[in-house]
Amino acid sequence: MPVETDEEVRAALELETVAVVGCSSTPGKDAHEIPRYLLAQGYEIVPVNPNADEVLGRPAYDSLADVEGEIDVVDVFRPSDEVPGIVDDALAREDVDVVWLQLGIRDDDAVARAESAGLRVVQDRCMKPEHRRLVASA
Repeated sequence: MPVETDEEVRAALELETVAVVGCSSTPGKDAHEIPRYLLAQGYEIVPVNPNADEVLGRPAYDSLADVEGEIDVVDVFRPSDEVPGIVDDALAREDVDVVWLQLGIRDDDAVARAESAGLRVVQDRCMKPEHRRLVASA
């Protein structure tokens, strides 16, 4: 069952390194503005976008497999039908603790697979308002 309680969401938000799959280089898009917000809040943002060399002043990687450093959270800004492959990529790494599917992104089968492998999953929620509600206001 995906992470649901405020306590579980807060615990996910306490992690520091967030790989943003689908991170956009276009200001104004949610996939740019939310990672920018998280960066301003002190998170280490790792953009994953095969169509960009750099996003938010950080090098962009073609895939999760290409990310050299450790990842705590995989934050997904891709269509729901891409979630199974992204979960596969997250499971192939040994450092991912949380897969976070942004607002409107769902895949119950991929979530179940990730959870059975020991990952925590947040589904259909946006990190920015959850951070504002549970961390920034605390």
